[in-house]
Amino acid sequence: MKQFGGQVLFLDRSDINTDEIIPAKYLTEISKQALKPYLLEDLKLDGFNSKADIPGKKVIITRENFGCGSSREHAPWALEVNGIYAVVAVNFARIFRQNMFNCGMLAIELSKKDIDDMFRTFSDKDTECSIIINSDGTAKVKLISGSLSKSYHFPLDGFEKALIEDEGWLGYAEKKF
Repeated sequence: MKQFGGQVLFLDRSDINTDEIIPAKYLTEISKQALKPYLLEDLKLDGFNSKADIPGKKVIITRENFGCGSSREHAPWALEVNGIYAVVAVNFARIFRQNMFNCGMLAIELSKKDIDDMFRTFSDKDTECSIIINSDGTAKVKLISGSLSKSYHFPLDGFEKALIEDEGWLGYAEKKF
């Protein structure tokens, strides 16, 4: 199973679309790995530099409607090949969210209040994230910066949990069918 957690990349903007996650001009690449250097290349966000800000990051925390725009599996793939297996947001575009789970990745939805608290408390700090998924179906995001630590609970239904455990739809299908 993929390891969920690590250094956090805070993207303080709503409506980050799939063309910003991976520009359409790279959709002709033959392998997932070829997408790696282009992740968030076209993202317009004050002070953000994809080449400097992405390396080493493992979790994205952002605002509303992440992954909107054109539906394409390339957007989760570009995250995956960069070692980012979890995105935390208020909500996601429906197809993007399902594509994340189909790839065995987490698209975690938290309340606007929780996301606001994360940004207010942690966005200006070097922050680590742990994602804990318990066997009873409960789950939480834990953010840690120095001695400061906070946890935020989120729902994870049985099918989503199975997709995560089987590393995506293909692993799930091989196991079940």
